[in-house]
Amino acid sequence: MKIDILTLFPEMFAPMDHSVMKNAQDKGLLEWACHNFRDFAINRHGHVDDYPYGGGAGMLLRPEPIVHCLEAIPHYQDARVVLVDPIGQPFSQQLAQELAQEDHLIFICGHYEGFDERVRAYVDDQVSLGDYVLTNGELPTMVMVDATVRLIPGVVGNEESIVHESFQVPLLEHPQYTRPLEFRQQLVPEVLMSGHHAKISQWRHRESLRRTYLYRPDLLEDYDPSPQERAWLEEFAAEDQSQDADD
Repeated sequence: MKIDILTLFPEMFAPMDHSVMKNAQDKGLLEWACHNFRDFAINRHGHVDDYPYGGGAGMLLRPEPIVHCLEAIPHYQDARVVLVDPIGQPFSQQLAQELAQEDHLIFICGHYEGFDERVRAYVDDQVSLGDYVLTNGELPTMVMVDATVRLIPGVVGNEESIVHESFQVPLLEHPQYTRPLEFRQQLVPEVLMSGHHAKISQWRHRESLRRTYLYRPDLLEDYDPSPQERAWLEEFAAEDQSQDADD
């Protein structure tokens, strides 16, 4: 995969050369580059922003530096261009999986009060990391790139671990344990040491459902549980009622 990033702060992408992103590059699975669209500024002072027509607070990014920078990227017409913007669709694991299928992605990072509206004519997707405000688009872009690149086959060594991660399926990931066997009087669940793979699998499934029920019940709104899962959910609800009564 090839990823190009249009940004005013290329130095913020130093993490791209570490951890999983570095492994992806070392394996030849990822090629990336930052492009400072200030290099395409409208004057020798490096201006890339201006006051909004009609008045208002803050400054807007002008269209020329961004569009000219985009057009300077070889074969940009064949790439999927993502505008990182608060008005966009929420980023999700599903979208990360979709982006991971692309050969060439281009991310445009915002700054100031946003973009001149005409920039949107040159993008394929408008994506937001969440319903909160950050000072720029570089941080959400790094999150999106990381979530996407790690889904490219071969990037993460243990492919099975990805399959069972939270949000890869509608349920959150089950609790996990490692050594020591006991830590401050808390023991590893006995079933995990039984060696009985079917029982372990069932326990993990049940606890995955329980964790989703407790922490992200919204994920279950469109979920169609099996008869066994429905029975477990009824047990969880009964446990909640019993605990409320005790309180």
